[in-house]
Formats: sequence, structure tokens, C-alpha cells
Amino acid sequence: MQKILIFHNEKLLRRALTHRSYVHENPEEGEHNERLEFLGDALLNFLSGEYLYRYHPERGEDELTRRRSALVDEKQLAKFAIEVGLDFRMRLGKGAIRDGGYQNPNLLSSTFEAVLAAYYLDNNSDIEAVRAVIEPLFDSVPEQIVVFRSNVDSKNRFQEWVQRNVTPNPPKYVTFQIGGLSHAPEFLAKVLVDGKDYGEGKGRNKKDAEKAAAEDALARLKKQGLL
Repeated sequence: MQKILIFHNEKLLRRALTHRSYVHENPEEGEHNERLEFLGDALLNFLSGEYLYRYHPERGEDELTRRRSALVDEKQLAKFAIEVGLDFRMRLGKGAIRDGGYQNPNLLSSTFEAVLAAYYLDNNSDIEAVRAVIEPLFDSVPEQIVVFRSNVDSKNRFQEWVQRNVTPNPPKYVTFQIGGLSHAPEFLAKVLVDGKDYGEGKGRNKKDAEKAAAEDALARLKKQGLL
């Protein structure tokens, strides 16, 4: 990583590489990387959005949003982390290492976010320094990969997340007409998981409204760091 990112403050880099599990086993180490991860996530969302806005002037908001999700999803960020050599530089607790932490996509992606944030701070909060690092990585992602991921049905993606992380029961959609003309109605859909509201969306038909609700739910999960 140092061949690509030169840090003036090595302590900042070390903190970015330090997972909570390592601090738990080595309390004298001090702070782990979760605050930096939060900042890195915000930087990535902005830079990926700006990148797509600039290079795809013909795309609408919905497609740009889906493409951004594909470009900075957990699997892709984990690949970036490996490409820049973060995998075996992560500072993990012994238990996390035993559980395959060096190959864990969640740990890799969160460490990548933290290191980007640390680099941003190390360069006097100059976002151009981070842009110079991240855009070549964005450029390296094949177009067909981004298109495939962005076209994966959002309802299926949300259901997979729910059944993997919350409950085996599939999400329930409640959809009703909220207005519009008889020949051009507008629908509102809410998606519920065990009775809890996870997202909502509007559309010209029930299918589109439910898809928008699933996309809203996925966006909320991403914002909370759960996706």
C-alpha cells in the first residue's frame, strides 16, 4: 500500500488498518478504524457519484444510483483492497484471523474505506488527492460488471440481505394508489420486514413502486453501514 499511498503520519495509517478485534485483544493500542471507515464511506459515495455524473451524462438518476451502488458495493471494495495490498496488512485479532479475516469481504471493504479516509486527512483534507487514487480503480472495473450488478433486481437483493441478516421470512410489500389520473396512476409502496418499515417508493404501477421501495431500503442500509 505504501508504494501507492505515501503517508506522512504513519500513526494515522496504522489506525486505519486496525480492526476493533485487534484493539479488543490489545487495549493499549487505543483507537480502531471505525470512525475513519465512516468518513471513507462518505468520501467514496461522493467521488463515485461525481465520477459517474461526469462520465455518463446520458444516464438518469435511477441508473446512476444503481451504478454507484455497484461500483462501491462490498465485493468491489474488497477487490480494491486486495489490489492495493491491504489484505494481509489489516491488523486483526487472533479470532478474526482464525475465522478467515484476511479474506473477509466485509473487513476488506471497511478497511479500504478507512485507509482512504486516513489518506484524505493525511493530505490536509484534500479530496483531489483521494480522487487521484480512486478514479484509476473505478476505471479498472469492467463496464459489463457494473452493468450486470446494477441490473440485479433490487427486490431480490433486498430479500437476500433480509434472509441472510434478519429473518428467513421474505419482505412484505404494501402498495396502494396515492393519486394520478385514471390513465396515469401513481402508486406508493412500503416494504416491511417482520412488521418494521424498511423503505418506501413511488411508481407508475405497483411493480415500479415496489422496486423503488426495495431500492430505498438498500440505500438506507448502505447509509447505516449494514450493506
